[in-house]
Formats: sequence, structure tokens, C-alpha cells
Amino acid sequence: MSYSATAVVQLHEVTKQFTTPAGVFIALNAVTLDVQSGELLALVGASGSGKSTLLHLVSGIERITSGRLMVAGASVPALDEAQMARWRGQHVGIVFQSFQLMPTLTALENVTMAMDFVGRWPRAEREERARALLTRLGVDTQADKLPATLSGGQQQRVAIARALANRPVLMVADEPTGNLDSRTAQEIYRTFAELAADGHTVIMATHDPAAQSYATRTERIVDGRLRGQRAEDLAHA
Repeated sequence: MSYSATAVVQLHEVTKQFTTPAGVFIALNAVTLDVQSGELLALVGASGSGKSTLLHLVSGIERITSGRLMVAGASVPALDEAQMARWRGQHVGIVFQSFQLMPTLTALENVTMAMDFVGRWPRAEREERARALLTRLGVDTQADKLPATLSGGQQQRVAIARALANRPVLMVADEPTGNLDSRTAQEIYRTFAELAADGHTVIMATHDPAAQSYATRTERIVDGRLRGQRAEDLAHA
């Protein structure tokens, strides 16, 4: 729960509040955390503890209420909406529980589409790169198939390939095995561990205790705070 100027992801006293009909809800409460290159960080905690909120903040899907947030050298709160979209496409890969593949596109097209949006790779190189990523994830034989014809594990591997398409600095995965059986979930965890070993930075929110054995570090979130962060400690940070 340290803070380092050299970290890929840096949160310093980050708070996120939502205004609801019942009043202000504090989803994340003065969290200080850093994540280094090559880490596979497992965020664990009950539903509503703040895991997804933290992922949404570091990927720019949600805006922080207060604090300091740096990802890949960028001050995320300083980006306007257009800058945020470009920054996210270039630097962050997102893996969802429900896969969120385009149903009318093949596995290959789902991966190349991510490159089309960002434009980091020359058009002539995109299909070759997409096929290489599908091969790396073990689903190259499914390249020309639609998502509905793939198993859940195959769909999630295609989704991971898509998340890797633009060579992001950071990958975030929100309950990536929630719709998978335990054996397939273990395969996905091994994939993330291999990515971290190759130098990718991965933050994964999960309910599954089995995920922790693959992580390089585990942090538990309780009521919007990392476990062990006391109010008096935060006040003097």
C-alpha cells in the first residue's frame, strides 16, 4: 500500500463519491496504492466493496472525486473526454466478465477492430498482429468464427487478445472468470500470470480465492478502503 513515483499505476488518497437519492455514497475512500510493471495484482473483497470502482478510475471510465491518480505517466484527472478516449485506447486494455465481444464480428475482426479505433498499428499489419495474439492465447483456430459459436473460455481468450491489441501498459480485468467454470478460470489466471511474467501490468478484481495463488500481490478492499488503511494513517499521509 505504498506510493512510488516510478509505479505504472499510482493512487494517492483517491476518493470516489456518488450522489444517490439516499445521499452521498463513498465508493472509494482515500486509497493510496501503487502497482509496478510486471505485477499481477488481485483485488479481492465483497460485492460493493470498491473493487470495480478502483478499476473504473484507473482506466478512466469514472472520474475521481479527490486525490491524485497517475497511470503510465499521465495525470488521468487532467485529461478531457477526447484525450481520455485516446489515452485509454493507447494505454489500457480492459477485460470484462461478460466478454463484450461484438457478436456480428469474427474473433479475428474483434481483435483488429481494437487496432482500427486507435491507429497505432499500420493497417497492413493489423491482421497479422491479431492472428499472432490469437495464437498466443491458444484460440487461433477460432479466428474466423463468431463469438456465439465459441465456449466461454474461448470468448474470454479472444477478449484478452483484444485487450492486448494495442500493446497497453496496463490491463484491468473485472471479474474475468465470473462466467466460467473452475477449470477454465484456472486457465485464465495462468494466462494473466504469464502476461505479468512477460512484463505486463495487470490488475484483476475477483471474488475467487483461487485467483490469489496466481497473483504476485493481493490487496483486500473493505468498505472502500484497502485493508490496513486506518483513518488516522490516511490523515497523516
